[in-house]
Amino acid sequence: MSQEPPTRENDPAIPAKVDPEYWVDAHGDYLFHFALGRLRNATLAEDMVQETFLAALKGAEQFAGRARERSWLTGILKNKIYDHFRRSSREQSFTDLQFFDEEEQEQFITRGLMGETWQKGHAPGAWEAEVEKADEPIFWKTYRECAGRLPKNVAAVFHMREVDDLSSRSICENLHISEGNLWVMLHRARMALRQCLEKSWFQGR
Repeated sequence: MSQEPPTRENDPAIPAKVDPEYWVDAHGDYLFHFALGRLRNATLAEDMVQETFLAALKGAEQFAGRARERSWLTGILKNKIYDHFRRSSREQSFTDLQFFDEEEQEQFITRGLMGETWQKGHAPGAWEAEVEKADEPIFWKTYRECAGRLPKNVAAVFHMREVDDLSSRSICENLHISEGNLWVMLHRARMALRQCLEKSWFQGR
C-alpha cells in the first residue's frame, strides 16, 4: 500500500510558508465556521479570520513548524475571539443571566447553595447505553445545533471553559464577571444542552 506523501498538514515537521493564498484555500472555511460558531455573526467571523491571517503573516517566521499549521492558525483565531469578548465585556455586562423564559424556569427548583435541579418529570433520562450507540457525525451535528440555541455570551463562556479548557479564573478576569456568575452560566448551559440533546437526539433514536 502506497504511503501518503508528507504535507504541511500531515507532517508537523514541515514548516509553514508565508503563503496567505494557501492558508485561505486550505483553512479558510474551517476557520470561518469555527469563528461563526462562537461569534454568531458572519461579518464579524470573516473579520476575525482576516485578522488571523494577517497576524499569521507577521508571525510565520516565529512559527517555524512547531505545531500543525491549522492548529497554529486556530490558536491565533481563538485569541482574536477572546480579545473581542474582552472588549465587549468592558462595554456591557457579559453575564447574560436572563437565560430561560418563564416556561423553562418552571422546570427547575432552586435549592440554595445546592443550586438548581430539575422539577419532577422534567429531568432527562439516563444516557449511558445510548451514548455508546451514538453515530458521532450526526450526534455532534445535533450538539452544535443545541449549542447554537444558547444565548451568545453563555455559549461563549461554555466554549471557553469546556471546549478550550480555559481556567475559571482566567475567564472571570478577562470578561469581568464574578465566579458566581460564571458558575451559574456554565450550570445553566449544561442543563439546557442536556435537555436539548435529550429531545433532539436520544428520544428521537
